[in-house]
Amino acid sequence: MSLSSVQAELLLQPMQTADVEAVLGIEQRVYEFPWTRGNFIDSLAAGYAAQVLRAEDGQLLGYFLAMEGVGELHLLNITVAPEFQGQGHARRMLDALQAQARRLACEQIWLEVRQSNARARAIYLRYGFTEVGQRRAYYPAAQGQREDAVLMSLRLDAAAHGEGAA
Repeated sequence: MSLSSVQAELLLQPMQTADVEAVLGIEQRVYEFPWTRGNFIDSLAAGYAAQVLRAEDGQLLGYFLAMEGVGELHLLNITVAPEFQGQGHARRMLDALQAQARRLACEQIWLEVRQSNARARAIYLRYGFTEVGQRRAYYPAAQGQREDAVLMSLRLDAAAHGEGAA
């Protein structure tokens, strides 16, 4: 089966409270310091943009959550299950996030990413994000330490090139 036919069988759907257990299972497998059930429930209750990516058979492949601000969308969490990474699923979710931002008339998408997460940073750079700053001691790290975050931004008026880059 070709990648394009697999991609066509994927479904992006609004995240529901009933999805939180499966989302939490992925979150805990991917991150050393995962979001909590409460983080997801609170995000849904606040009305944040939250979608899950499913295979046609209903299997959860990934998810994202974003918060709308004045003229911008802030990506809070985007995650692909480990066994499905490297197959273009993050890009598909970023495309959906960008489409949502455009529908909301946002001018920019913002995100933070761990400084040590070279793979994610490379994905964002290929997509068209630029590194615009640093948040010192933003993330929890091992042994009670903190890790810096790289602040990245995607200007939507200039994002057309990002739609086919990664």
